[in-house]
Amino acid sequence: MVQRYVFCLLIGAIAVPALAQEKKSIWDHKLIKRFISPEKDSTRSAGFIVVPALGYAQETGLEFGLAGVYNFYLNKTDTAIRTSNITFIGTFTTEQQTNLKLESDLWTTGNQYHYTSELRFRNFPFNFYGIGNQTNERDEDVLLMQLIRLRFEGERRLAPYYYAGVNLAYERYAFSDRENGGIFQHTPPYGNAGGGHFLVGISQLYDTRDVNTYTTRGYYARAKYAYSPGFGGGDRFKGSIVDVDLRAFFPISRQLTLGFNGQYRTSMGARIPFYVYRELGGDMMMRGYYTGRYRDRSLIAFQSELRYRFHSRVGVAGFVGTGSTYRNGWRNVRLVPSYGGGVRYFFDLEHNSSVRLDYGYGEQRPGEKRQGGFYLSLSEAF
Repeated sequence: MVQRYVFCLLIGAIAVPALAQEKKSIWDHKLIKRFISPEKDSTRSAGFIVVPALGYAQETGLEFGLAGVYNFYLNKTDTAIRTSNITFIGTFTTEQQTNLKLESDLWTTGNQYHYTSELRFRNFPFNFYGIGNQTNERDEDVLLMQLIRLRFEGERRLAPYYYAGVNLAYERYAFSDRENGGIFQHTPPYGNAGGGHFLVGISQLYDTRDVNTYTTRGYYARAKYAYSPGFGGGDRFKGSIVDVDLRAFFPISRQLTLGFNGQYRTSMGARIPFYVYRELGGDMMMRGYYTGRYRDRSLIAFQSELRYRFHSRVGVAGFVGTGSTYRNGWRNVRLVPSYGGGVRYFFDLEHNSSVRLDYGYGEQRPGEKRQGGFYLSLSEAF
């Protein structure tokens, strides 16, 4: 069962002035102005927001927690430095399940170095539909996944707009089937027992974006390669992964921006367990599909988004896209649609940081209702 959440925005507390003080309008309060004023904070200060989460599903019981983002400059005197940020999510359920994630994206003085990292622990159910790009809703099988992930990536600028770097990661998976007789037991995928693997690789980046949080012009092209030597044998991952992410942004007017994004991801090697396969869906690419509804060794996807920021604090966007998971060549690609729209609230004008609420539509397979869903995120999709 796909989980559904009710979210509310946590901005902060507002102090009530004492009666003896001069009476002031609530709109003059510093905290209120911080979140509604159309003017930037001239101090180049950091920005912070928290989004509480509350939901319920049969598999998890009651779920509750927080997600947030902290935006800042590593060097406030450098007027060209890009925004760095730290994001986190922490949710817990009454069924003793946990989802914890801490990510960072850091830019140093002069944008000379770029570092990203991720620490993640997940003990949470998810829906498994099988392998391939034509899975059926009736085959939905609820699995409990335990995931540990440690990831670090660092890049150095070697020429104008060009970066090169290295990446390291460790991942460990374990699975248990919550429903006897499901597709996970009848046709168990390779690697169904889980396992751990190390990854080491390189990356190349070309980046001319004007702003890295809400881009209105420029290009972004990143290619990443990582290799796992398959320590431990068995069915542990032994092979390589390749990720390519291409973006282009064109300003139509001061308020209107057209963006394009294409992604290619593939897994190659002698031993490729199913948990290394590429998943279609989520809040960043192919909105409208449950993450992992279609999964296979390779993924190709495209999307375009038209963004209209009619107020410094508020904007809207519409998006269309298509993509497919596949294996054994392009002849097995089955492109499916993704489209929808949403609103953006810019809680931090200095760092152009937004809260994004989208609704995405996917395909309607024979005998099924049209796929779709809401997404609440603390950043743009690309």
